[in-house]
Amino acid sequence: MSGIGDLQSLTSSITAATSPFRNYLNDLYEKYRSLNDGVVADYIPELALAKPEWFGICVVTADGQVFEVGNCDQLFTIQSISKAFVFGLALEDYGREYVNSKVNVEPTGEAFNAIVLDETTNRPYNPMVNAGAIATADLIKGSSGTERLKRVLEMFKRYTGREHDINVPVFLSEKATGHRNRAIAYLMLNFGMVSEKIDETLDLYFQQCSILVNARDLAMLSATLANGGVNPVTQERAIDEHYVQDVISVMLTCGMYDASGEWCYRVGMPAKSGVGGGITAVVPGKLGIGTFSPPLDPKGNSVRGIRVCEDLAQDFGLHLFNVAKAERDLQEWIAGGEGINDW
Repeated sequence: MSGIGDLQSLTSSITAATSPFRNYLNDLYEKYRSLNDGVVADYIPELALAKPEWFGICVVTADGQVFEVGNCDQLFTIQSISKAFVFGLALEDYGREYVNSKVNVEPTGEAFNAIVLDETTNRPYNPMVNAGAIATADLIKGSSGTERLKRVLEMFKRYTGREHDINVPVFLSEKATGHRNRAIAYLMLNFGMVSEKIDETLDLYFQQCSILVNARDLAMLSATLANGGVNPVTQERAIDEHYVQDVISVMLTCGMYDASGEWCYRVGMPAKSGVGGGITAVVPGKLGIGTFSPPLDPKGNSVRGIRVCEDLAQDFGLHLFNVAKAERDLQEWIAGGEGINDW
C-alpha cells in the first residue's frame, strides 16, 4: 500500500511541477511578498521571534496534488488553528449532542480571549474562541494528560501524514502567561462546563497550540477535510465523515476571530487562522489552502494570508456561495488546459 501511495505522490508532484497553477501561485507570492502591513504577535514572548518576511503558500487538491511556493518548510506553532481539529476529535469521542451541550456554535463579536459565556446556557459561544477551545480540550478522552496529548498528536498525524513535535519554549511561555485562560477555565468549572482536571486540561490546550506545523501541513489539514475526512495523499481517514460538516461549518462562521463575518462575505471559504501567522482554508470537494506569514492585522489574522485567499476565491470562483462563472477554470489551470496562456 505504501508503494502505491509513494507512486501516487510522485505522479502528483510531477503534475504539479508542470501545472500553470503553480505559475499562478508564484505570481501571487511575488504580488504580496513585499506587503509590509501588520505586526508580528508578541503577547507570547516566543512568538515575537518570527521573521516578518517569512511567507509561504501551499495548495493541496482533493486528489493529492501539492502546489507550494515560498517558505512552506518553515515551522511555526499552530496556535488557534488547532481548535477546529480538536473540536472534531471531541465530536468523535462524544458525539454531536453531548459536545454541543458543553460548547455552543454561535458566532460572537467578542474578543477570542474574552471571559464571557452565554448568559442563558452558560456555555462558551463556540469552539473557536478560547473558552470553547478549553471546553473542547477538556472532552478529549484519555487516562492521563500524556495519553490525551498523544491522541491529539496522532490525530494531527492522520491529517498531515507526518509526526509533529511541540515547541516546548512556546508551551512553557503560554503556560506562564496564561492567567486569563485559567480565569476562563475556572468560570466554566463553576457552571459545570468543564471537569475538575483544570491544570491537566489547560496543559493540553497550551500544548495543542504549541504544535509545530508548516504551510504544507495546513494545506493538508484542509485538503483532508475537503476530501471528506480522508488524507488525499496517504488515504488514511483522519475524521469520521459524519463530523466533517460540523468542523467546516464552525470554521466558516467563527474561524477568523471577530473578522469571521467579513471573511465569510468576501472570501467564503471555511477557514481557521492562528496568531502564529497561519491560515488553513477549505474548498469542499476541491482543495485545501495553507498560508503562512507572521504579520497580523488588528483582528489577529495574517495580512498576506488574507490577501492570498481573497485572490484565490475571486479568480477561481471558490466562494462557497458563488454561482457566477469564474474568471478562471480551476481544473483547467491545474491540468493545463487550452487557452490558459491567453491570460
